[in-house]
Order: sequence, then structure tokens, then C-alpha cells
Amino acid sequence: MQRLFTIETDGPGLYEFTDHVRTFARGKGDGLLTLFVRHTSCSLAIQENADPEVRRDLTEFFHRLVPPSDHPEMSYLTHTYEGPDDMPAHIKAALLPVSLSIPVASGHPLLGTWQGIYLFEHRHDPHRREVAAHLG
Repeated sequence: MQRLFTIETDGPGLYEFTDHVRTFARGKGDGLLTLFVRHTSCSLAIQENADPEVRRDLTEFFHRLVPPSDHPEMSYLTHTYEGPDDMPAHIKAALLPVSLSIPVASGHPLLGTWQGIYLFEHRHDPHRREVAAHLG
């Protein structure tokens, strides 16, 4: 069973799509759900979904870890023609997962109480991101 999720983004940050995943898994028994983002400048994460400060702090942390290419510390970057956020977005996506595996039991993803599934957008412009899901 496969599905493609489209997630609209409007800048850097974590975009939760847990409810879409739960709907997809509902009634499908037991198995392993694999999620895979089909882009090279964003990633996936399972993170706390109770306090929005967690999402803000993670976004800020990765911005400080890998600043834009026009920052003096990043002057060594050569892939800059798509904007100062592009190569840093690729670096962040290389550091973070682009796929996740989540066990499913009786049609329910076995997430913890405070866990949510997120697309982590690393670019500044709006994007339509696709996440492929496979439940087997």
C-alpha cells in the first residue's frame, strides 16, 4: 500500500503531517510504515508535537549550525547560484534523515504520546514537498 503526501511550506520550519499518516494507516493492520521525502533540501523528523517552542528552537539551532552561504563563516561554499539558503539546505538534509520507519499495529502508528511526524523545510521560499509512504 502506497501513498504520496503533498506538504505546502512557506519557509524554514517543521510542518506536522502526523494526522495524514494516521489516516493512511487506519484499518490496514500491522506492518512497517516507511516515509521518504523526495527532495534534497528538506528532511523528515519525529519530534515533540505538544510545545511549538521545540519546533522553533530546532529551526533556530540548525540555522545557527549551518548559516546562509552569504554569512562570512560560509564563504567556502561554491554552490550559491540558487540563493544563500540553498547549499545550507542541502547540508541540513545531509545531516538529518530523509526517510523514517515507523511500526504500525492494528492500523495505528506506534508513536509515543508526544511524538509527531514532520517535514523539516530548510529553504526560505514556499515549496510543495512530496513524501512517499509505503506500508508493508
